[in-house]
Amino acid sequence: MQQHPFHLVEYSPWPLLNSFAILCMPVGMIFFIRMGGSALFLLGALSVVLISYLWWRDITREATLQGFHSTTVVKGLKTGIFLFIVSEVCFFFAFFWAYFHSSLAPSVELGSVWPPLGITTLETFQVPLLNTSVLLLSGVSVTWAHHSIEEGDHKGALQGLGLTLLLGFYFVWLQYGEYMETSFSIADSVYGSAFFIATGFHGLHVLVGATFLTVCFIRLWLMHFDKGHHVGFLGAAWYWHFVDVVWLFLYVSIYWWGSM
Repeated sequence: MQQHPFHLVEYSPWPLLNSFAILCMPVGMIFFIRMGGSALFLLGALSVVLISYLWWRDITREATLQGFHSTTVVKGLKTGIFLFIVSEVCFFFAFFWAYFHSSLAPSVELGSVWPPLGITTLETFQVPLLNTSVLLLSGVSVTWAHHSIEEGDHKGALQGLGLTLLLGFYFVWLQYGEYMETSFSIADSVYGSAFFIATGFHGLHVLVGATFLTVCFIRLWLMHFDKGHHVGFLGAAWYWHFVDVVWLFLYVSIYWWGSM
């Protein structure tokens, strides 16, 4: 009999296999850039999707069907999610540092002005403002879903989470349309590089968060969450709020201040 409250996981092939699959993606991208072949990148991407599904399936079984996620385990999971979000804050901090390093003291090569000469910025109060409203509204709806779960309102939780997913994918669609309308590219000075790297990685995080919430929606539909056990949804909600906050900083610094 187990004499401690911790969950010692069984041997699993998924962490090692997923590491190799993820390695195939950047290596495959290099091959694609240098030689034009995309087979390795596609193999890595498909492998990551398949292995992640199998890994999440096992974790779901441990939490929902086998009852391994005790109070102590849940506390550890919450700490891990928090530290992961802290690492993501550091990730985006590097992009903001690069942006303000170039914008606060523009070099002579940029014309000593910001935005650089020849760059026509996007209208601050058009699609970017709509995107901001959409993402903030999605933060409200995911909070609605969270409170519904805690109150035992299954229907309200499904409605709130479904609305969050619709708004999240709508945000990505709007950002794609915005990219199609820009008069500059990632190769147009440091402004283009900073703009597309920062907003592009944020868009990628929105897609990851939407995937996370989609899994939670399926689990919610299958009655995997209740008032006392919904740490998977809680992690997804925390991540989604983090994505919201990062977008606010991006909107204020790049779209508003950076276009003045």
